[in-house]
Amino acid sequence: MRLLLSLLLLIAAVAARADETEWRVPFITTPRGVVERMLELAATGPSDLVADLGSGDGRIVIAAASRFGARGLGIELDADLVRGSRENAKRAGVADRVHIVQGDVLTADFSQASVVTVYLLPGLIDKLQARFIAELKPGTRIVSHAFRMTGWRPDASQTLRVAGPHPGQGDESTLYLWVVPAEVRGSWAAPGRRVRIDQNYQEIDVEGATQASLHGSDIAWRWPEGRFSGRVDGGRIVGELATPGGATPVVFTRER
Repeated sequence: MRLLLSLLLLIAAVAARADETEWRVPFITTPRGVVERMLELAATGPSDLVADLGSGDGRIVIAAASRFGARGLGIELDADLVRGSRENAKRAGVADRVHIVQGDVLTADFSQASVVTVYLLPGLIDKLQARFIAELKPGTRIVSHAFRMTGWRPDASQTLRVAGPHPGQGDESTLYLWVVPAEVRGSWAAPGRRVRIDQNYQEIDVEGATQASLHGSDIAWRWPEGRFSGRVDGGRIVGELATPGGATPVVFTRER
């Protein structure tokens, strides 16, 4: 009985330890060429705030600032890596545009980012996926190195050869891009019109329409009488219907 009790306590301790460190994966840096391609895939520019989740030595946010003119937010749990990445930002001359914080990516605030980069195991990405949809603004670009998200089809993907050997890295890297879509599921009404939209991430089906598309806040579909294109603005879709006779402004309001 005493042996059984000891065994049960050991199992409980190991399980608790596993829960506590489940996502504390080994630190593997992203190859420099892959870093640049990730930022290029996201069309990173001077107006962007790039948040790197699990920022390691800071190389992605430093590259975003030094080569793309963006601002950077690195979120890293390991205190030594945080200190080192801050020094790296100083040496690169971008400490005024790069902010490295020590924190847990599962709870840290990155909601103001317009670009989010991740090189994380699928289990951790799965835990973050709901936050990406709920907290990031429509149009935010998410780029993942190596791992996809469950049920959310990438808007684009690229596979590239890695130049030279790199620790923990094979000969190729695959990158995935998602653009956070606006929430448009439900019924919308305009004078003399009403539409029902079904949605699965960026894939939409507009009742009575064909060729429907959603990219961030930009939405479009084709009716028999013409093509509607517009932009989602909170509880409204503002756009115009283009027909052979000309373009007519249309404003849809979300029905309660």
